[in-house]
Formats: sequence, C-alpha cells, structure tokens
Amino acid sequence: MRIIASNKKAFHNFFVSDFLEAGIELKGGEIKSVASGKLSLSDSYVVVKNGEALLKNCYIAPATSSSLSDSETKRTRKLLLHKDEIIKLERKTLEKGYSIVPTKVYFNKGKAKVEIALAKGKKLYDKRQVLKDKAVQRDLDRVLKNY
Repeated sequence: MRIIASNKKAFHNFFVSDFLEAGIELKGGEIKSVASGKLSLSDSYVVVKNGEALLKNCYIAPATSSSLSDSETKRTRKLLLHKDEIIKLERKTLEKGYSIVPTKVYFNKGKAKVEIALAKGKKLYDKRQVLKDKAVQRDLDRVLKNY
C-alpha cells in the first residue's frame, strides 16, 4: 500500500471515526496525476446524493503527459462503495454535527483508493486542548530522552 496524500487538516478540525475504504472514479489522465502525487484533499468532503457517495472539492492537477486535457481540476468524483455502506453513512450524516471527510488517498493492488471517515466537528477549546496535550507529551519525551 503506497500512500499518495493524507488530510492532516481533517484530524485537526474533526473527531474522526468509522473509517471506510472506497474506490474513486477517475477520468483519462487523472490517474497519472494521482500516481505522481499531484492532488490535495484539504477542504474536500463527501456528500451522499441519490444513493451515491460523491467526493467534492478534491484537487487533482491535470496531467501534462496526457493527450486529453481536462480543465476540471476540482470536479465532483463518484466514490465506489456498496449500497449498505452508503446507507449507513447517510444515516450517520443526518445526525447533527456529523459529516464525511476523506483522510488519505493510496494505491492498493494497483487501484486508487480513498479512505473516508465519519467526522464530528471540534470546538475551538477542543483544538486547544489537543495542542496542549501534544506539547506536554513532546516535553516529556525530550526529558526522558536526555535522562
């Protein structure tokens, strides 16, 4: 499994749980751009519409070596999931505060996959507490290393 991109911003802004692996429907030279790591998951999200899971606002750079030039770098892309998984995600997102975010893109057996997760938004005080805990742990590790 080769990780292409990860969404660190999602872990900072959300409490993340219930991870799922989904295939992604790509056109033409998009797979070349994904393979070379020319994509960004920041500010992207997943919506469920008409029984389909759709990845929105994911930037994939147009491939330079592709004969087909696509100018739609942030187009909506369909995610390939089983129907029962889509229904489960849709039910969870109807609850207040829950959304679906992509956490990473990777290759698994030659296929591009997106790991999506159920996410609940963090408040500002939650983010501050996480940063404070990380700083304390870093200081503790530094002291133990020097001891």
